[in-house]
Amino acid sequence: MTTANAPNLVPASGKPVSAWVWAFRCLRWSTYLAALITLILILHKTPPPAVQSSPQAAARAEEKIEQVQQSVSKGESAALRLDETELNSILASRLAQAQSPNASDSTSAPSGNDAPSANDVEQMRSNVRDVKVQMEGDRVRAYVVFDVHGKDMTLELVGRLGTSDGYLKFEPVSGQIGSLPIPQSTLETAVQRLMESPENRDKLKLPADVSDLHIENGELVATYK
Repeated sequence: MTTANAPNLVPASGKPVSAWVWAFRCLRWSTYLAALITLILILHKTPPPAVQSSPQAAARAEEKIEQVQQSVSKGESAALRLDETELNSILASRLAQAQSPNASDSTSAPSGNDAPSANDVEQMRSNVRDVKVQMEGDRVRAYVVFDVHGKDMTLELVGRLGTSDGYLKFEPVSGQIGSLPIPQSTLETAVQRLMESPENRDKLKLPADVSDLHIENGELVATYK
């Protein structure tokens, strides 16, 4: 009787195959299978959260913003509070404007130094398909549908909004791409790099008259100096 460290298996061809070869093949195909499952989970769109929006709520939000701007123009401090319906309504309205054929016209861009450029509007129109936001306590859940080479994908992020030295800050709690959860360490690293990158730094800078931005009791609260 012959003893060997790695037993040989005899396939139908009659040629013995080492158990290490079989193990390598199983590992290789397991890697392929894991990659396939990951791809399927990424491409699988998750259903949107149940949020409400209406033209009336969008109008209320616009009116609140106008009232705050009037107070700020008079040198008065003010606070803007938007509930979930108002926030989603104005986001839907602004996104629809950005996706309209005339979105890049100067007449459709808001006035002021923080007005988006034509390139910013074009990127929004070509990439972002839908945005929905849920707010509970001091947390925000953002649901975004965006286009990647003609394929719609979803991204969900849960975290806390804040400010730091005049810039928007986001502390991630959880996230997923499609149906694939993002590991916490990976998520924190990605968000940190996103916020510290030079190309995004200016976009995260708050207007000079905004001193704070956060979620409080399920509402978006912006404090103006």
